Amino acid sequence: MGILRLRGAWRRAASRWGASRVLALGLVVGAAAGMAVLDAAQPATTAAQDGFVPMGDIPPEDQMPAAPLVAGAYAVVWAIAIGYLWTIWQRLGAVEAELADANRRIGDRDDG
Repeated sequence: MGILRLRGAWRRAASRWGASRVLALGLVVGAAAGMAVLDAAQPATTAAQDGFVPMGDIPPEDQMPAAPLVAGAYAVVWAIAIGYLWTIWQRLGAVEAELADANRRIGDRDDG
């Protein structure tokens, strides 16, 4: 199998099921075992850590006005997208002009 050398029962399972299925099964079992170990190592949570706890009053210096920032981000993204489409339109026009010129030259050469 190249990099992965299987022995005994694993080799029989790999020949019966296919090596990729055995490898995928091993990854799933390993991930599940790792998650179980990590879950057991987690400290117990208190009631305040279980869910969302809203803040009462946020001081003005900690508040961030999100609406102008979001509108500015959208404006920048749309400006970039429109500029990119405009450059594609210009380049496509230049290619079409070159093709028309090449077709005209080929037509002139065939006629002569």
